[in-house]
Amino acid sequence: MSDLNHPCLGCAIVRGDTRTTGGVLARPPGWVLHAVASPSPVPGWVVLTSEQHVRGWYDLDEASSRELGPLAARVMRAQREVLGAEHVYAFAIGDVLLHFHLHLVPRFADTPPHLQGRGAFDAAPTEHRSPEELEDAARRLATALAR
Repeated sequence: MSDLNHPCLGCAIVRGDTRTTGGVLARPPGWVLHAVASPSPVPGWVVLTSEQHVRGWYDLDEASSRELGPLAARVMRAQREVLGAEHVYAFAIGDVLLHFHLHLVPRFADTPPHLQGRGAFDAAPTEHRSPEELEDAARRLATALAR
């Protein structure tokens, strides 16, 4: 298994050297909102990543910490309104990457029970959505968030 911190995947995404399927949706101060960096079983799975190396939420500076809640809520509302998600999960796992990141994972009416909640992380390769579907969902979210 490769080390995601050498070179740092978070830095590569923040700098634009690495593009996830769906790309960067927004760049609010201190943050990068991007599509998840791995294959996804649900369209619209996005990640709020800190611009700086910080291990956990507890290491964010005051400005970034204050911005996180309202920013996450705004993205989650857009996932519901634009993509039709019936719920959005938020996961701050943070035990691998050097950048604090918050996964915002939508659940849809047709999301199978085993892919709901934490189960989305364990999807089989055959359950991953096409790059075109992931790109479309990201584009629609980016457009909504730019308004």
